[in-house]
Amino acid sequence: QVQLVEDGGGLVQAGGSLRLSCAASGRTYAMAWFRQAPGKERDFVTAISWSGIRTAYADSVKGRFTISRDNAKNTVYLQMISLKPEDTAVYYCAAGNTEMGTALSDFAYWGQGTQVTVSS
Repeated sequence: QVQLVEDGGGLVQAGGSLRLSCAASGRTYAMAWFRQAPGKERDFVTAISWSGIRTAYADSVKGRFTISRDNAKNTVYLQMISLKPEDTAVYYCAAGNTEMGTALSDFAYWGQGTQVTVSS
């Protein structure tokens, strides 16, 4: 069983930046970030393969968000710039048992979530 602990959420003005981190208690393979706004489904944001070579992004965040990982620390990061009010959501870190994935079902382990609020 892998435990994931997110950090780095908060309140930021539109156009600002935030960096989220997610530390895993053990080795993981694909890792990803999803987000869920109030009253909406949990949506894919970005994912990264174990090697870090493969990444995937939702169209809505391309060019603004960057995912990276440090396998020595079992940690994945999400750098977010040019934040918009529509980025407001609870952000969830996820880890899977395969090399890469982008669907909810690809990930077996989930963090507790961290709130990101972007004010206009």
